[in-house]
Amino acid sequence: MTAVLIVRKSIRASPERVFDAWTQPEHLRLWWGPKSVECIDAEVDLRVGGRYRIANQFPDGKVLWISGEFETIERPHRLVYTWLVGPDAAAERVTVTFEARGEETDLIVMHERIPTQAMRDMHEQGWVGCLDGLIAYLAGAQG
Repeated sequence: MTAVLIVRKSIRASPERVFDAWTQPEHLRLWWGPKSVECIDAEVDLRVGGRYRIANQFPDGKVLWISGEFETIERPHRLVYTWLVGPDAAAERVTVTFEARGEETDLIVMHERIPTQAMRDMHEQGWVGCLDGLIAYLAGAQG
């Protein structure tokens, strides 16, 4: 049995701005990663069947690559993609929904096919940190 994780945040930006920050490498590199993790590289081929790769560098210098393939792209409302950490990992799935709510966007990340509860808990910490970084990035980019 696999675990599922759902993380929600409200972001003071339009769905289009949030979607673009999520899918354009020049933006992604500036906010991706929980605290103490730096995104040192991001590649995005934003088309169904296109691939992405994100490099997370930890404080000890270790680099962890996250990669996958886009299954659904509905700009600016929804993204579905596979999620692989390392070359031997089983494919997990991430669905990101961008819902307009007045001047804000409700961002919902559903991460499925997580192999263990311990891994789910690690993903939760990572996603919360990433989304906090996205909120701060978009708040700073509004001026």
